Amino acid sequence: MFLDDAIPRRASRRVISGTVEMNDNPSDAEQDAIRAEAEHLRVEHGDLEAAIEALLAVGAVDQLQIQRLKKRKLLLRDRLQFLEDQLTPDIIA
Repeated sequence: MFLDDAIPRRASRRVISGTVEMNDNPSDAEQDAIRAEAEHLRVEHGDLEAAIEALLAVGAVDQLQIQRLKKRKLLLRDRLQFLEDQLTPDIIA
């Protein structure tokens, strides 16, 4: 994953008269795609957690590698939270 992959993207966009209009209500197909990506991220997040724990348990003290894995894990968590927010409708109180 590259840094620009970590930038949250809206579920859908339309270009109208040269401006971009954001669509806050994703279609069923978009929701399915969001759910699939979220599930993939959950699996990858769990795999990273297991890898970090294994490295720490073995005593492999490559702090730079562990820091990179933790940073990647946090980026995945942020992206996952963004996707979950896309699936939750806004409630106007």
